[in-house]
Amino acid sequence: MPEVSNDFDARTLPLRNGSIATLVRVPAEGVTRGAILYVHGFADYFFQRHVAEHFTAQGYDFYAIDLRYCGRSLRDGDIPHFILDVSLYYEELDAAAEELRKDGHLRFTVMAHSTGGLITPLWLDARPTLPVDGLVLNSPWFELAEPRLARTVGTSLIRSVGGFYPRLELRKGLGGVYGESIHKDHHGEWDFDLRLKPLTAFPVLAGWLRAIRIGHAKLQAGLNVEAPVLVMHSSRSLLRTKTWTPAAMTADTVLDVADMVRFAPGLGHDVTVVEIADGMHDLFLSAEAVRTKALTEVDKWLAR
Repeated sequence: MPEVSNDFDARTLPLRNGSIATLVRVPAEGVTRGAILYVHGFADYFFQRHVAEHFTAQGYDFYAIDLRYCGRSLRDGDIPHFILDVSLYYEELDAAAEELRKDGHLRFTVMAHSTGGLITPLWLDARPTLPVDGLVLNSPWFELAEPRLARTVGTSLIRSVGGFYPRLELRKGLGGVYGESIHKDHHGEWDFDLRLKPLTAFPVLAGWLRAIRIGHAKLQAGLNVEAPVLVMHSSRSLLRTKTWTPAAMTADTVLDVADMVRFAPGLGHDVTVVEIADGMHDLFLSAEAVRTKALTEVDKWLAR
């Protein structure tokens, strides 16, 4: 995989199976008041410099991890984002936490988007002694955005098929509506590497989806995240649309916001849910006024 061109300070985190994760860092402006660790979603990597700069301006050292087989961590021969157990990611998240500790951050806040919003609550539930001050979830993936039959019978089939044929391709991608809504060459504002974040995402493989559905079931049964949790979501979803329309700029076109509201209370004992009007799937990539509202809500919550 060609090198990603950016000016982030990046550290390689070697993993036991020979793969790597990559931790990028943007230092705080002035006196450091804490640290944030950001975790991306599926068919994603960290490129949102404006998010890092928002928090570094307030004194936070900002870190973001590209998980194994994702983004800067993707190497020739890797299958993008392909894992068979969500808990495999705990290794690089533990390593990232250790890097923050080495940098002098005895405590930190976790921030995650979409699939990262599934991975991180499971990780923190499994690591109750981690020195985490809070968990911020931006449109987290708590359930399939599919009809009931796909969630029930379909999941049973996936659990079986994904175990025997993990590399079976179920879908070639997720459609291009969301990608076109955010990329600068279409209807969006943002420039990102289309090798690492294709407009239509990456193929959905049976073993990967099986791992996600097992993670969903565990989360939906209830977790015990010790740190306070903030869950933010758009005011509406626009699902299963095949072609881009202007309405895609003011809705979550990837996940069902009702699922976020439904399962958020089960994350822990201190959960705050905030609706962001007219937000896209990544609230921080929405229209300027909308993303400013989302970032301000995080600021207020962190101050509390």
